[in-house]
Amino acid sequence: MLAIDTVTVFFTAALLLALTPGPDNLFVLTQAALGGRRMGLSVTAGLCTGLIVHTALVAVGVAGVIATSELAFNALKFAGAGYLLYLAWGAFRSSAETESGRDVVATSAASLYLRGIVMNVTNPKVAIFFLAFLPQFTDPNAGSMALQILQLGGWFMLATLLVFGGVAWFSGIVGGWLRASPRAPKLMHTTAGVVFLLLAVRLLIAER
Repeated sequence: MLAIDTVTVFFTAALLLALTPGPDNLFVLTQAALGGRRMGLSVTAGLCTGLIVHTALVAVGVAGVIATSELAFNALKFAGAGYLLYLAWGAFRSSAETESGRDVVATSAASLYLRGIVMNVTNPKVAIFFLAFLPQFTDPNAGSMALQILQLGGWFMLATLLVFGGVAWFSGIVGGWLRASPRAPKLMHTTAGVVFLLLAVRLLIAER
């Protein structure tokens, strides 16, 4: 069992890390602005579910393989970048359809939840970060290392849920105001496309 002081320090660090602007924050922000708070919260839930996978990978040692194997790292990297490019293409297409006056098919909450999972799981940098970060707060004298890793992963997910949930909530409110403007939906879809494109490029140039 983790000591309370260890949990306090770890949870504080996790909150600060979640507040740091990054790909996941931008993903939640753009989706909440486009689809509302419910959609942003669906993405947040998906991202947190992806963290369960990364936590489990660290607990069983698979994350170490990703960190040391260039093939495994690149396979995940290209899969993730490819998916982000697909999302960028969809956002640009929606922007064009909005400009032409055609109705844009709304993305379901379930679809956005899956997007969050895929985006998180296919990012090898998250696996490597967890591999480097979580073990720092474990204690060999505190019992099973795997169990401690799982506990830390749970606290990290809670911090992420709180911060990203807040981002989704407020972005959904602002997005609601913007969506009242006839021109805003096209601008928001274009912005989302640019964000996805930049995230894809960022992932493609990432190194271990």
